[in-house]
Amino acid sequence: MSVLVEPVRVPILGKDTIVVGYGMIQSIVAEILKDLPSSTYVLVTDTNIAKLHLSSFHKAFDDISKKLNIETRLLVYTVPPGESSKSRGTKAAIEDWMLQNRCTRDSILLAIGGGVIGDMAGYVAATFMRGIKFVQVPTTLLSMVDSSIGGKTAIDTPHGKNLIGAFWQPERIFVDLAFLETLPEREFINGMAEIIKTAIFWDKNEFDRLENNVDDFLAAFTNRDAETGIVDLSSIKDTLHALVIGSIRVKAFVVSADEREGGLRNLLNFGHSIGHAYEAIFTPQILHGECVAIGIVKEAELARYLGLLSDSTVARISKILTAYGLPISPADAVVQKRTNGRPTPVDRLLEVMAVDKKNAGAKKKIVLLTGIGKTYEQKASVVADADIRFVLSPDVVVNGTSQSPKSQVVVIPPGSKSITNRALLLAALATGTCELQNLLRSDDTEHMMNAISLLSGAQFKWLTNENGDDVLSVTGHGGDLIAPTEEIFLGNSGTSARFLTAVATIAKASDKNDSLVLTGNSRMKVRPISSLVTALRNNGAKIEYLESVGSLPLRLTADEHLKGGRVELAATVSSQYVSAILMAAPYAESPLTLSLVGGKPVSQPYIDMTITMMASFGITVVKSKTEEHTYEIPTGVYTAPAKYVVESDASSATYPLAFAALTGTTCTIPNIGSKSLQGDAQFAVDVLAPMGCQVTQTESSTTVTGPAIGGLKPLASVDMEPMTDAFLTASVLAAVAHDGSNSTIPTQITGIANQRVKECNRIEAMVHELAKFGVVASELEDGIKITGKSSFADLTVPTGEVHTYDDHRVAMSFSLLAVVTPGAVTISDRKCVEKTWPGWWDVLARKFGVSLEGYEAPAAVKAVKQFHPNNNKSVFVIGMRGAGKTSVGRWIADALGQSFHDLDTYLEEKLESTIPEIIKKDGWEGFRQEELNVLKDVIKKHPVGYTLACGGGLVETPEARTILQKYIADGGIVIHIHRDIKLIMEYLTYDKTRPSYVDDMLGVWQRREAWFAGCSNYMVYNSDISKPEDTAKMQKSLRTYLQTITGLSSLHSDLVAKPRSAFLSLTYPDVAVAMPDISAITAGVDLLELRVDLLRPAPNASVPSVEFVQEQIGLIRKHTDVPILFTIRTVSQGGKFPDDYHERAVDLMLLALKLGVAYLDVELTLPASVIAQVVERRGFTKLIASNHDFSGTWKWDGPQWASKYAEAVSGGWCDVIKFVGFASSRSDNVALEQFRASHAAKPLIAINMGKVGQLSRVLNTFLTPVTHPHLPAAAAPGQLSVGEIAEAAKLIGEL
Repeated sequence: MSVLVEPVRVPILGKDTIVVGYGMIQSIVAEILKDLPSSTYVLVTDTNIAKLHLSSFHKAFDDISKKLNIETRLLVYTVPPGESSKSRGTKAAIEDWMLQNRCTRDSILLAIGGGVIGDMAGYVAATFMRGIKFVQVPTTLLSMVDSSIGGKTAIDTPHGKNLIGAFWQPERIFVDLAFLETLPEREFINGMAEIIKTAIFWDKNEFDRLENNVDDFLAAFTNRDAETGIVDLSSIKDTLHALVIGSIRVKAFVVSADEREGGLRNLLNFGHSIGHAYEAIFTPQILHGECVAIGIVKEAELARYLGLLSDSTVARISKILTAYGLPISPADAVVQKRTNGRPTPVDRLLEVMAVDKKNAGAKKKIVLLTGIGKTYEQKASVVADADIRFVLSPDVVVNGTSQSPKSQVVVIPPGSKSITNRALLLAALATGTCELQNLLRSDDTEHMMNAISLLSGAQFKWLTNENGDDVLSVTGHGGDLIAPTEEIFLGNSGTSARFLTAVATIAKASDKNDSLVLTGNSRMKVRPISSLVTALRNNGAKIEYLESVGSLPLRLTADEHLKGGRVELAATVSSQYVSAILMAAPYAESPLTLSLVGGKPVSQPYIDMTITMMASFGITVVKSKTEEHTYEIPTGVYTAPAKYVVESDASSATYPLAFAALTGTTCTIPNIGSKSLQGDAQFAVDVLAPMGCQVTQTESSTTVTGPAIGGLKPLASVDMEPMTDAFLTASVLAAVAHDGSNSTIPTQITGIANQRVKECNRIEAMVHELAKFGVVASELEDGIKITGKSSFADLTVPTGEVHTYDDHRVAMSFSLLAVVTPGAVTISDRKCVEKTWPGWWDVLARKFGVSLEGYEAPAAVKAVKQFHPNNNKSVFVIGMRGAGKTSVGRWIADALGQSFHDLDTYLEEKLESTIPEIIKKDGWEGFRQEELNVLKDVIKKHPVGYTLACGGGLVETPEARTILQKYIADGGIVIHIHRDIKLIMEYLTYDKTRPSYVDDMLGVWQRREAWFAGCSNYMVYNSDISKPEDTAKMQKSLRTYLQTITGLSSLHSDLVAKPRSAFLSLTYPDVAVAMPDISAITAGVDLLELRVDLLRPAPNASVPSVEFVQEQIGLIRKHTDVPILFTIRTVSQGGKFPDDYHERAVDLMLLALKLGVAYLDVELTLPASVIAQVVERRGFTKLIASNHDFSGTWKWDGPQWASKYAEAVSGGWCDVIKFVGFASSRSDNVALEQFRASHAAKPLIAINMGKVGQLSRVLNTFLTPVTHPHLPAAAAPGQLSVGEIAEAAKLIGEL
C-alpha cells in the first residue's frame, strides 16, 4: 500500500545521482532506458528479492522498452541471500556467466537488493572488462542510507569484510521506500543502526527526533498484514522520508568532500571499526547493523575511557539503540541465542581491526565522540591498542598508580541507584510529567525503565537542560499498568526485582494476557524474595514461583490486587521489601498498614528515604504513634513534581573517598553532605574519621584527606547498619589498618546481616577474596572481623583472579585494595560496575592515575573455570532412599580418589542418636533442621576431597535446595542417583532402618522428582546389578563418566591423534536386545552411538520418554564402558524424530548432558534457541555439529557445504563437524576429499551415502560411522562394518 511522496534528488560528487521516492519501479526503468541506453542490462539480485519484486521489474522493462521502441535485452542472475554470497566465488560465477552470455563493455549492471548485492555486483561492474556502468537499487533500509551511496564496492575474505574491492561510483542510486513495505522487521531494525549512527556523530536534532519517534516506528513495522506480510507505512511516511533523506544528505556531503576516504569520510565509519570486528566473528547470524550497534557502544565507551565523553551520553546512546531493538553488547541475550554463545576473543577482534582500511600502518584509527553530534576530530583518531583492549576485555589488571596520585581531586559520582529507581517508579506511578535530573544511567536503571515500558506504565523522553545535562522527562500513567505478553527481564537488578514484584500487583489484564512474568539472570534466580512474596500473597496478590521456590522467575496474575489492611513483614528482612510495599500501597483497594515485627528494622535510612520521596510525589505516610515500626499508607495516586533532582550515590562516593584515605591525598564529593537522604553519606564521618582521616562535611559536600601512607587505624567495633552497602569499602580499608602493635586489634564491622542476600553473599565474598591478599577475615553473626596488615608491602598479590560475583560493589572495593598491593592484581568481570557506576574504571585511570590493562583469560582457562570441580572439590550425591546413593557414592569416591561420607551417618555421629531417635524426639521438622545444619557444616568443613551422600529427604527443605543450587552455580558437582522407581518402592517395603516420611512413597517421589532435577547438574542411572561382573563393568563405566564430567578425560585428544577411529550406530528400538552380544558388536569401535530417534518403548510411541532413554543409557553402562555418542536424528536429516518436536529434543539432549555422555550430535538445522540451550549446559561433553543432505543436490565444490562449514566453525561451540552427502558418481567422492583437504579447522567426519559413496567411508579416518552384521539395520545407506572398512582400506593401500 504505497503512499505518494514526491521524488527528491540528492546531489553527490556534483551530479543529481540519488533519487528518493515511493513506488518508483516504473520511473526507475524509464530513466534507465532513456538516460542509460545499452544493448544489455544485467540485473543481479537474490532469490528473496526475486520472489517479491522481479516480476514487477520485468513487466515494467518489457512494457516501457516496447513503448519507447528500444531493442535491448534484460538478463537476470540470482544468488542465494546472505553474506556468504559476497565472495570471490560468487563474483567469478557472475563474470563467467556474463561472458557466456556475450555481455560487452556497453552492458549496464543493475544491482537490486541489499548491501550484499550492491557491494558484490558493484565490484563486478568495477572489474568486468575494466569497468562497466552500474545502477544501485537498494531494497533494505541499511543499503538505502549506507552501502549504496559513495561508490564503495567489495567482497569479503576469510580475513575480514570488504578487504578486496574498488571505488566505483554508480550512475544512479534509486531509493524507493516502497521496498520497505516488504522488508522483514529485523532488517528494518538493522537499517536503523546506520541512521542512528549518522545522527550520533553528525546531527543532535536528528538524534532527538529518533528518540521521540521510537514507538511510532516500531508500531508501524510490527503492524503487518497477516496474509501478505506487507506493512502500512502511511503513519510514519513523513518522518521516515525525512530521516532517510537526512542520512543520505549527510553521507552524500561527506563523500563529495572526501571521495577516497582521506579523512572526513572516516566519520561515516563511526561504530564500524569495532563493529566490523564483531561482524567477522558473528556473521551470518548477526547482521551488519546489529554488529555496528555493538561497535557504536564500544567506541562510545572508548571515548569515555579516554576522558572525552560523559557517562550520561554513553548511556543515552545505549538507550536509543536498545529502544529500537538493537543489541549493544556481544553478551546480549539475543546475540548469544542466535550465535549459540559464540566467543569473541579480544585477540581475534584486534586481529581483525588490524586490517581496517582506515589504519595508518600498525596504528588503529577510530572515530571518537565528544558528545551527540560532535567528534574529537573531523576524522578517525589514532588510538592505542592498550586502550582498545581495555574496552573490549571482560576483566581488568590493576597495576597501581602509574605516578604519584594527584594531591587534590574532585569527583562527582553518578546519581544514587536507590533514589534513581525510586524516583523512576514514583514518577511512572504518578499523574503528570516530571523531569528527573542527575539520574543514574546504569544497568539497573535500564532494567527499571524497560520494565515500566513493558508494563505501559509511562512515557520517557530525554531532554537537555540549560547546562547541557541530560534530563529524563517521565510522563506517568497514574498506576495504570497493563500485563505484557513478553517476560520482564531484570538481569541481576535486585532493586528492580523487589520493587516491581510489589508494584506489578497493580497490573491489569489485557486482551492478550492475564498474567505477567518477572525473571532475571542465573544469579538473580537464586537471590531470595520469599518474604516479600509471602506478604503480598497474604494481602491478596496471586504470585507463582516458576522455578525455585523463593526466587525469580515469578508469575503474577493480573487484576489480583493488594486488598489493604494490615501487612506484617519481619523487621530483619531487606529494607527493599519494606520500600516495595510502601510504594505499591497507595494503589491497594483500601488503606494499608505495614508493620515490621520481630526487632529493629534493617537499614532504616532507606525506609526513611522511601517515605520522604513518596511525600515529594504527594503521598504522605504516617508513622504509627501507638505501634513501633508501623506505617499507615493512604490510598491515592501519586502526583509528579515538575522537577526532581537525584543525589549522587553516597555508597559509590565511598570509593573515591577511600582512595584518598589509602593514598594520603584529598578528595571532595561536591554534592553529598550532612543533609543527604542517604545513610551512606555518614561514611566519612563515622568510619573514615575514626580511622585517622581528616573529614570536612558541609550540608552539601564532603572532603576527605587521608593520613600518611600506612596510617589507617583499625576500628575495634563499628555498627554499619545505617550504611550497610558501604561495609565493603570499609573492609578493604580495614585490610591495611593497623595500630602499630605486634598484635593489632582487628576491625569488627556489625549490623550488616542483610548483605548476605544482596547480589551475592557479600560477607562470605569479602572473607574469601580478602584471603587471596593474605588478609585474615572471618564472618560474625551479623558482620565481619578483619585483621589488617601492618604495611602495603605485606599484602599478597593474588594468584589468579579476584572474583567479583557479578557484584559491582565487590569489584569497586577490591579495585581500591589492588591499587596499594605490591604487584598486578587481576579483577574478573569488570563490567559488573555498570550496575551503578559505568565509568568507574575511567575515573580510576583518568582522575586518579591508576594504571589499568584489559585482560581476557585464555579460552582453555575459561572452560576450566566454568566447568571443572575446582581441584578435587567435594561432590554431593542426592537421590531417593534406596536409589543406591551409598554404594554408587563409594564408587564415585574411589574413582576420584576422595573420602566418602554418608551424611545420615555423619548426623547420627554428631548428635549421638539414631535418625529414628532424632525424629521421635524433635519430630520431622526438627530432623530436617539438623539435616540442613549438617549440609552447611560439611560444605564449610569439607570443601574439597570428599564424596558426600545426602539423605533422601534433604531436598524437602527450601534452604537446602538453595544451597545445592548455589554449589552448582559456583562450579560444584551434585549428582542425582536414580534407578527404576518400582525397584526403589520394593526396597523401601522391606528396609525399615529409616522411618518413612509418609506412607505414600510414590507420592513422595513424584513431589521430589523436580527438586532432585533442579538441585543436581549430573545424574547416574543405577541399573539393577545382580552379578559381580556387572558391578565391575558398572564401576569401569562410572570412571569413564566421571572423567567426562570433570573434564579429565583425554578421549577426544586421543581420538584426534589416532590414525583411524570409528563409532557404531545402534539401531535397535530397545538396546536390551543387543546387550548379550555387546562385546562382539563393539569390537574395534571407539564410541557407541545411541540413536535416540530409533528407540521405541512401545510400538505406537512417536518419541521415547526421558525415563526410557535414561534406562537405556544405564543399561549400556551396565554392560560396557565404551563411551556414548548421543544422537537425535530428525526426519529432515534422515532420521525418525519429528522435526517440530523441539522442546522434547531439548529435554532429551539436556538429559544426555546430565548423564555425562562423551559426545552429543547437534544438528545445525536446529533452531538457534535449541542449540544455545545445549551449548550453555554442555559441561565437558564434546559437541558434533552435523548436517545431512539426502537430496544429493549439495555438491562438495559448491557454496552450500562451504557455507555450512563456515557456520559450524564460526559458531565456536562444536568440537567436531560431521557432514553427510550423497554420491551419484565417483567424482563426488573426489570432490569430498578435496573439500576435506581444504577444511581442516576442526576434526571433520565427511562421508557420502549410497553405494558409490562407500569409498568415502573408507577414506574417512576420524570417527567413521559403522554398522555390524548383528544389527537389525544399518543407520544409513552404504554404511559398512569395521571389518569391511579395514579390508577395503588394505586393498587400496590406506591401511
